[in-house]
Amino acid sequence: MSKKVVTFGEIMLRLTPPNHERFIQADTFNVIYGGGEANTAVSLANYGLDARFVTKLPDNPIGQAALNEIRRFGVDTNYIARGGDRLGIYYCENGASQRPSNVVYDRAYSAIAEAESADFDWEEIFADVDWFHYTGITPALSEQMSDVTLEAVKAAKKHGVKVSCDLNYRAKLWSRERAGQVMEGLMEYTDVVIANEEDAEMVFDIKSGSDITGGDLNVEGYKDVAKQLIDRFDLELVGSHLRISHSASNNGWLVILFDGENFVQSTKYEITIIDRVGGGDSFAGGLIYSLVTGKGLQEAAEFGAAASALKQSIPGDFNHVSVKEVETLAGGNASGRVKR
Repeated sequence: MSKKVVTFGEIMLRLTPPNHERFIQADTFNVIYGGGEANTAVSLANYGLDARFVTKLPDNPIGQAALNEIRRFGVDTNYIARGGDRLGIYYCENGASQRPSNVVYDRAYSAIAEAESADFDWEEIFADVDWFHYTGITPALSEQMSDVTLEAVKAAKKHGVKVSCDLNYRAKLWSRERAGQVMEGLMEYTDVVIANEEDAEMVFDIKSGSDITGGDLNVEGYKDVAKQLIDRFDLELVGSHLRISHSASNNGWLVILFDGENFVQSTKYEITIIDRVGGGDSFAGGLIYSLVTGKGLQEAAEFGAAASALKQSIPGDFNHVSVKEVETLAGGNASGRVKR
């Protein structure tokens, strides 16, 4: 029987100028739908798992277009609530070379931000479910969404479901103080945390000693971050992708995992970026897939690193790769030769 995973959060309309143009140059935008938990659900569906995405979308053609986009990749959309006035929008200007990417949000008063407890029947949603995934973006959307997310994780644990969270701190959505307060309460019901150094510092004031803007990363410093997170919240596993930014177009990329006793580090990839959006979400998808299918810690790190490296070669938010493609790269075949 296929493992069943639920993800919960916001899907947005992304508008991106074509051909790495700047906003001020663009007279057209490419239409893309995506968001952290939706991106993760698509990855899991691509890997053959029973992936269910839960959100609230406006009952209009734009909301339907977003729903159709994830449904066509095999994601279960039966528990998406409908209502509210709008779908959140964000504009993404893809960077290149020394010019960084730029994001402008237009997401206030979106349907999911104004959702309420009555929109979600968690008892039914978590029936026969193995895993639940959310990010720190979801409770940041509004005060009521903080409450709804807490209800969700409590219901998940009541049903014996493993719970993972990608901290994903967004300063434009809430303050460090509010994030720390809310996420502290959610950690009580969370088993696996994905957090880079910046997220851990901004949300929980846990510091690594890395200079994240200097083009280098202190892996030993992140080991200390992972240990602090596990000790503080009694977690089963902490993981992160580590990005070494040589430029907007070229990054080093690796994954580290720590389970309280064992620390593992993946192969380091040098990637030429086509679209970096969704890189972290594709790592989350690869990690969850690895854990629910019984992969070992090192194997999970390699699969998550390879999946997220591949994603950044693909335009859009979703990671359109198969298990076989990820395992081929994780197994050492990074030649990129044409398949005939």
